[in-house]
Amino acid sequence: MPLRVIAGSARGKKLKLVPGDSTRPIMDRVKEALFSILGSFVVRARFLDLFAGTGSVGIEALSRGAAFALFVEKSKAALETVRDNLRIVQLEAKAELRLADALELLRQTPSQAFDYIYMAPPQYQGLWREALLLLDANPSWLDNDGIVVVQIDPKEQEEVVLQHLRAYDERRYGATLLWFFEKIGNGEETEPS
Repeated sequence: MPLRVIAGSARGKKLKLVPGDSTRPIMDRVKEALFSILGSFVVRARFLDLFAGTGSVGIEALSRGAAFALFVEKSKAALETVRDNLRIVQLEAKAELRLADALELLRQTPSQAFDYIYMAPPQYQGLWREALLLLDANPSWLDNDGIVVVQIDPKEQEEVVLQHLRAYDERRYGATLLWFFEKIGNGEETEPS
């Protein structure tokens, strides 16, 4: 089944796949569910697509009105695929591509905070856990009202102790789990109990 943009300015455009089997593109129904959950908050948002693969998720965000997306990928072939896909949807002006190891990047001080950080690392290597712990240790990557979305196989899910982030939702779609995290202290202390 071809990879495509579901909604927005690039709706229906077919995207290229990364050559070989090093990436696992998100299924349309999972991507549709994700953006249904995120809703209109994506408009004018800053989006970080870690372990970008084809760039499908960040491109979907741009198509739906996100202001900017940073695509991070350590595979040159994958990053070239993202570049090609951005050309196909004509959204290059809103994107930045970075050939980098996502874990190394998260150890650095960011130049800006993001509203959404999406990570779908290679499976069964514990990379999601390592990346989440790095984000927790360096929460300035995430805007105060921002959201981290981790895409993993449900079999990979395990408890992780965090200081600055907390899980607040999870959705399972077959062999895909979307796990949502937010910064601790986003005003909930001021609400009456």
